[in-house]
Order: sequence, then C-alpha cells, then structure tokens
Amino acid sequence: MFKKILIANRGEIALRVIRTCKEMGIKTVAVYSTADANSLHVRFADEAVCIGPPASKESYLKIPRLIAAAEVTNAEAIHPGYGFLAENAEFSRICQEHNIKFIGPSPDMISQMGDKSTAKENMIKYGVPVVPGSDGNISDLKLAMKVAEEVGYPVIIKATAGGGGRGMRIVREASDFKRNFDSARQEAGSAFGNPEVYIEKYIENPRHVEIQVLGDRHGFITHLGERDCSMQRRHQKILEEAPSPLMTPELREKMGKAAIRAAETVNYEGAGTVEFLVDKNNEFYFMEMNTRIQVEHPVTEEVARYDLIQNQIEIAYGEPLRNRELKIRGHAIECRINAEDPEKGFRPSAGEITVFNMPGGRGVRVDTHAYQGYRVPPNYDSMIAKLIVSAPTRKDAIAKMRRSLEEFVIEGIKTTIPYHIQLLDDPNFISGNFDTNYLEKHFKFNPNINTP
Repeated sequence: MFKKILIANRGEIALRVIRTCKEMGIKTVAVYSTADANSLHVRFADEAVCIGPPASKESYLKIPRLIAAAEVTNAEAIHPGYGFLAENAEFSRICQEHNIKFIGPSPDMISQMGDKSTAKENMIKYGVPVVPGSDGNISDLKLAMKVAEEVGYPVIIKATAGGGGRGMRIVREASDFKRNFDSARQEAGSAFGNPEVYIEKYIENPRHVEIQVLGDRHGFITHLGERDCSMQRRHQKILEEAPSPLMTPELREKMGKAAIRAAETVNYEGAGTVEFLVDKNNEFYFMEMNTRIQVEHPVTEEVARYDLIQNQIEIAYGEPLRNRELKIRGHAIECRINAEDPEKGFRPSAGEITVFNMPGGRGVRVDTHAYQGYRVPPNYDSMIAKLIVSAPTRKDAIAKMRRSLEEFVIEGIKTTIPYHIQLLDDPNFISGNFDTNYLEKHFKFNPNINTP
C-alpha cells in the first residue's frame, strides 16, 4: 500500500481524506494557501506545505507547485478531492509523467467523460438512454436553430466543458434562441476557456438521480445505489439523500445497469458518479459522469456501508474490488451548511466563527474543517460543513436531521441552517413531491420565522 499521500485540496474534503489515510496507516501531506494556514486539514496532516497566496489560481490550481510539494515530501500518490483539479486530465497526465499516482481515473478516461458531447456519443453507442439533441458540439447558429426545431422547444443549450449552471441556457421560443446561444457560448468561453456548446431537449420538472459506481483496473465495475440530488438552487445542490424517494427496485436495477454500461464505455477505474434526469414517467436519461468523489458521497457511505475514499485508494494501488452484494440499509440525508445569508439572497458571509457547537448522537455525522475561532476566508466555495444523518426510515431521518440542525449552532457569520430547518418542515419535501425546480419556483424562505 502507499506509504504517503498528498491531498491536493482544502477544507472538509482534505480532512476527510486524511482521516481514512490515518485509519489505513498511510502518512499524509496537506497543501495550503496562506488563507488556509489555520485550517484543520493543515493541523491534522503529518506534513504540510504552503503552496501560495489565497487566490486559487496561485495555489490550489498551480500544478507545478503541487508536484513540487509531492516530490519534496516523497509522496507516492496525490488525492485530488473534488473541485479544483479533480477532473483535470492534464493534472492526471503530469502526475503520471512524474511517477506520482493520481488517485482517480486516467487522463483519457477524464477527457472522454469530461467532454459532455463526446460522453453522450459514447452513451448512444452503448445503449444508455440519452436526452434527444445535437450530435456533438455545434457552433453554427443556423444549424443549431434547425436542431432546436427538430427536437422541439423548450431546449437547453449547454457548455460542453461546463458545470454548476454556467454556460447553460433554457430556450422556450425560437425568437429567443440567438440571444441565448450567443450568451451561452460567451459565458462558456470565459468560465472554461472553451466556448463549445451542444443542444438537448429540455426535460420539464425532472428529478436529478445519480448512481455511485466503482471500477478497478481488473475490469470489474459495480454500483452502490442512487442518490437523489433534486433539491437544487440555481443548479447547485442544497440537500441530498439516499435512497431516492422516487426509486423502485425495478428502476434501481435498470438505472444501475445503465450506469455500469456508462462506466464500461471507458473501462472506468476509480470512484465515479453517473448522473441521470428522470422525467414524470420514470423514464431516465444520461446527463453526465463525474470522474471523482462527490460532495454528497457520505449519504451513499451511510446506507451502503462503504468507505469510498478507502475504495479510491485501494483501486489506485491496484487492489481488486470486493464483489459484495448491494444492500441498502435505512435512509441518509445530507445538508450542505454554507456560509451564506439566506435573508439576503444567499450572499456569502465570510468572517470569524465565534460560536461553533456541532450536533451529536447516534447516526449523526459532521464533515467540516471549521471550528470556534476559525475565520472563513472569502476566497473559496462557501460550504463550511456537511451534516449527514442516517436512520431506519426516511421519516426518521428527517426528524433526526431537524433535531441535529437545531443543535448545530454557528455564530459570528450567517449560514444556511435556518433555510434547511424550514425546508425540512415543507410538506412537499416530507412527502417526496419535488423536482429540480421546486426550490426556486415553489419554496419560499421566511426570515420572520424564528429558527435557531
């Protein structure tokens, strides 16, 4: 097994990887910017290397500094976490060139799945259901409008290298197509350095259901069930759960087999997630594959009884996956606790945390790098913690999550805890009657309700 791993990330995911490494007897190296000098991942790693100033492009995205940190500390492997360089094929390739194991898929696998139009073409070849749309990227306006007419409005224009809702536009009428086509390409070029877009039929009011997959270098690929990630605001996930309230045993079997076929298109190695849209008739369509660990991986860990970080490390070292029968036990929910003010349009709330009391009890898990006295920097993603609960039933899990949120006291900054408490009281959430548009169209946060 690896003797030392460098974690090329920050915050809660860096600390999450460190914990598993310690349990496996593996030494760890943290990297940090000057803004993160007092973060817990720096404190609990065996070694720590400062790689630059607060700006990500001068620290966590600076590949030469990450490689140098690995070489100077004699780290044999790099775990990229999520975000930053986790799905960067060039980073994976450079690691290979320096004889450092990238804990994740190969550069070719990342490239094939990272380009959404190429991934879609592969899905069609392997019989994975896809949303009707253009055959690959499309840059000619007239041809794009013709495709839109053929698949029928509404359509969605998507950046091929996109994510997080950027480079994405929904068009409901032909008269609005040119304006949205041009703006999507412009935004994609600015955000990702690639202006290419493709067109798909827009599925109204879908559910977002994703399947966790694992593949080893010996050709074995399996799945660990699904997560429902339909609770979204501006295409950003707010709350995730497993299993999905939508799921039936038959649908899980069909989607699981489709996810395995998707991974087989590139002989996938490592942990990955195949994301699907599910329409009102329970027909599902491939959306994309994320070639990394997901933010919401803990809900799968809780119901499937797997340590996905350990799986990643073992696969990267060349060990075969153990073929265990999938057994979903109980229900798990994750709330993302962000340093944002829901009363002011979710404005980021940086600053010092003056009070930080975490919830506890059976079936309660908090993944966080924050603590009392920690100063939330304004330079990075606003998520400061993930609260995960597990219980025998979904009803029990909702009750446990609400209790845990009330115990989770954070002062000095604003957080999304009050928003989550109100969401858990929403009748449609409780009944499972929601889709990806529910939060923005139907759920209203009331700042006048007194929540902890």
